[in-house]
Amino acid sequence: MSSPAAAPPAPASLKRIVAASLIGTTIEWYDFFLYGSAAALVFNKLFFPGSDPLVGTLLSFLTYAVGFAARPLGALVFGHYGDRLGRKKLLVLSLLLMGGATFAIGLLPTHATIGSAAPVLLTVLRLVQGFALGGEWGGAVLLVSEHGDARRRGFWASWPQTGAPAGQLLATGVLSFLTAVLSDAAFGSWGWRIPFLLSGVLVIVGLWIRLSVDESPVFQQALAQAEARKADAGAAVEKTPLVAVLRHHWRDVLVAMGARMAENISYYVITAFILVYATTSAGVSKQTALNAVLIASAIHFVTIPAWGALSDRIGRRPVYLIGAVGVGLWMFPFFALIDTGGFGHLLLAVTVGLVMHGAMYAPQAAFFSEMFATRMRYSGASIGAQFSSVAAGAPAPLIATALLADYDSSTPIALYVIAASLLTVVAVVAAKETRNRDLNEIAPGGKAQGPARNPAGTPATTQDARTG
Repeated sequence: MSSPAAAPPAPASLKRIVAASLIGTTIEWYDFFLYGSAAALVFNKLFFPGSDPLVGTLLSFLTYAVGFAARPLGALVFGHYGDRLGRKKLLVLSLLLMGGATFAIGLLPTHATIGSAAPVLLTVLRLVQGFALGGEWGGAVLLVSEHGDARRRGFWASWPQTGAPAGQLLATGVLSFLTAVLSDAAFGSWGWRIPFLLSGVLVIVGLWIRLSVDESPVFQQALAQAEARKADAGAAVEKTPLVAVLRHHWRDVLVAMGARMAENISYYVITAFILVYATTSAGVSKQTALNAVLIASAIHFVTIPAWGALSDRIGRRPVYLIGAVGVGLWMFPFFALIDTGGFGHLLLAVTVGLVMHGAMYAPQAAFFSEMFATRMRYSGASIGAQFSSVAAGAPAPLIATALLADYDSSTPIALYVIAASLLTVVAVVAAKETRNRDLNEIAPGGKAQGPARNPAGTPATTQDARTG
């Protein structure tokens, strides 16, 4: 069945779609990172009292890691229905689940009030957060990738990625403000609840914006073609997205998982574990560490679209490799600067680390989107991104804290991140460049098909968009 390609959206429409994805991902990452910061600062005392401070922090980070364990399940469920029903509906659901769980954490009684039930309830709510975030990322980046201008896909698709530093910025900023104006006793008693309860207001704003955008035209076209094939009595039954991904795109899934190792591990070492390391080993105050992460996150936010634009010019793989190699080389200087105890050195350490991380994170949205066919793209991108988080981001603060406790040195932690960087370099080198692929014309298996492309990056002729 022949179908003309959907017309690209008007610039104003595209900007609204980007804004909706960015605001939604910012809120969801705010909720997720808020938990990580609270786990490092107060949850060890509120939900795991009586433990050695470092052991309490380990237990607190364990509940933090539980959220990552639920992300693959979210990727499977949201990916399946996102490929069947559309990106928009599932993004609305993920925002509601994440916001509701975060708001409930703000109301949760502590160990002093209800005993061991408190950490159990905390863990359950963290599981809901992880499940929601597992479905959020794939849908948000696909909504922009499938709407946007193919020649600038890396740039436009990188904007939802800025939701991570924006969420980190917002979460750290709120916590930094509260720790500055409240005493330690007041913050530990009731002040920590305020950022979690604020999530309820943010979700209302996010829903209002997210409901105002249209479904992806690439998905709508693929769905229409699938419906037409169903009407053909001789057509084969369409496989479920998960089965199709594992059959046609298993190599792409492995590449995506490997590519995420250094990106995921380095990020949580730089932004979450640093709150433990700087305050316990370097003698830096809680407020100073939070301020360094706050300023560095703002710089991270600005540099991500720049890296995304560069990937449109020189390719996804070269930019990704700059980040993977850069973050590995930076680890020993990173810890050496923090050990000086000076704020300027701490800020430099975190900023350079996050800028190098951005070189991986910025092209990731377009890179992963361009690997998969439309009717399995939500599943493929989500599975590749979220399954790796169980081995990467989930245990990163936990492993780093355990290494610090065992060796009382930053050297094993630096080697841990360097090993992840090497794995990512191997995965990206093994991948194919995807910059010039048309999302309408990716066949099962990640191969571009269809008409020749002109220098502007658009098809020279019209052909069926067979999307698997």
